[in-house]
Amino acid sequence: MMADMDLTGSDSHESRGDGRIKIWFRFVPRENWLPFDTEGMWAMPVTADTARIDNVPFLQDGLAQGDIVRYAADSDGLFWATERVEASGNCTVRVVPVPSGPLGRSAEAVHDRLRPFEIGGEVYSQEFPMVALNVSAEADLAGVKALLAAGQTQGWWHYEVSCLTDAWRNA
Repeated sequence: MMADMDLTGSDSHESRGDGRIKIWFRFVPRENWLPFDTEGMWAMPVTADTARIDNVPFLQDGLAQGDIVRYAADSDGLFWATERVEASGNCTVRVVPVPSGPLGRSAEAVHDRLRPFEIGGEVYSQEFPMVALNVSAEADLAGVKALLAAGQTQGWWHYEVSCLTDAWRNA
């Protein structure tokens, strides 16, 4: 699944008709990177103050789809993450196609290359085609790592792993 995401806060309402809530994360912006210090993610409540993350983080490091986080509401009713309480075992990988490379600016081409591994992902925007990928614990991690490295060497993309597991490290 690939979807464009809006991180500017314009979609900041707290809940959807399907029971999911939006949980916000604060972080220190990185130099020479996107100019945001918050990211909102949909999550499914687990308890009164915990929820399971239901999409792939674009900017928040150390978090993956399926992780459970604790949250608290602020005075405006926004839900803010306070800590990760349970890791899902999934990894998050960010891939940005090289505009002058063989894939051009195509997020779909990135997704196509990784399709054999059955990896889902979301696209930041058409203007900035970063793909945030959810790599499940059951995936062929060695194969994914090999393809990511080969793609970077061949000028297809740049990538980083923003949430990794021991299984990823050892693959």
